[in-house]
Amino acid sequence: MIPFSPPRIDDAICNEVVAALKSGWITTGPRTKTFEKKISAYCGNKATLCLNSATAGLEIMLRWFGVKEGDEVILPAYTYSATANVIIHCGATPVFVDVKADDFTIDPVMIEKAITSKTKVIMPVDFAGYPCDYTAINALAEKYRHVFCPDGERQQQLGRIMILSDAAHSFGASVNDKKTGSLCDVSVFSFHAVKNLTTAEGGAVALNFEEPQFDNGAIYTELCVKTLHGQNKDALAKTQKGNWKYDIVEAGYKCNMTDLSAAIGLVELERYDSDTLIKRKHICDAYTRFLETDKRLELPVFEKGGVQSCYHLYPLRVKNISEQQRDAIMQEIFEQDVSVNVHFIPVPGMSFYKRLGYTINDYPVTYDNFSREITLPVFYDLTDEQIQTVVKAVRSALDKVLC
Repeated sequence: MIPFSPPRIDDAICNEVVAALKSGWITTGPRTKTFEKKISAYCGNKATLCLNSATAGLEIMLRWFGVKEGDEVILPAYTYSATANVIIHCGATPVFVDVKADDFTIDPVMIEKAITSKTKVIMPVDFAGYPCDYTAINALAEKYRHVFCPDGERQQQLGRIMILSDAAHSFGASVNDKKTGSLCDVSVFSFHAVKNLTTAEGGAVALNFEEPQFDNGAIYTELCVKTLHGQNKDALAKTQKGNWKYDIVEAGYKCNMTDLSAAIGLVELERYDSDTLIKRKHICDAYTRFLETDKRLELPVFEKGGVQSCYHLYPLRVKNISEQQRDAIMQEIFEQDVSVNVHFIPVPGMSFYKRLGYTINDYPVTYDNFSREITLPVFYDLTDEQIQTVVKAVRSALDKVLC
């Protein structure tokens, strides 16, 4: 069976994790702090906080900005549930909008139609490694300063809608040679096991507010407190002689990254551009080369107008089929011992959100993309022979279901 997306676990990873274990630091410590600095250097953003998940990063930034009941947050209907759930957790209202047909990312035209005086945050979602149109989205935040109704010191200071990017898929992608993480106010990465760069579980908040209007270093320090129970000293700080006493300055959360996770991340980051991205591009290019002559298929976009994907997923679409036919094609592929997936089942179609009154019928492009999408396996150890097997399975399944 060809798996869908197993993590890369090799001797370099194992040796660094063992070294972390033997160092005595297995919670947040020197490796986590080093990893944060190296992410900032790689992405070009101003400060980075590593956490235990991207979900925690998204929610902590909403709470930091003061998002609460009565507020609205705009996001794409085509996303994973975490993007919407964190808005619900804060008591605010998710305002879903449709996406673009070609690259699955949030449509700025639809964003503009959804902006109201209640809008506090826009949450673009980079899809499959492909960044959103941040030039247009950032421009909307500026254009609608006059309708923004700030509530609290931070919203007053920013003076406009905050752009909080769900960049879970796009670490290493770029727009006009600027890496994700440095394209808007805040970007949140995921380092989950299936991501290009993994820490087993984990995520990072890439702070990029304009300076000197904001002090990103000070925000980082504040977020460290907020994500560790509201404690004003972490374990590393308390190891200094006589520095044991600490205070709880707020009712914070517990979502820090451990040095065991950071150990994996440091190895992965060191070889990311020189190895990981090269291999993932090779796989995606091979799929495209083998499938581009099949007129039944719509192939994914990886490069366009200065935008460069990081090849996280290969979202294949089949033309002119129903959702039921897509499901049947997937089942036929599975029967040939090839694992495939769908990214994503749109959030407005989920039971919880339907009970809140959302309906997928309001987002026709989202539904059309979802109903025809099949994600092919992409992972570091996928061989050229296995790529051929995947392609044959796809063609065979299409022939059988669409005969």
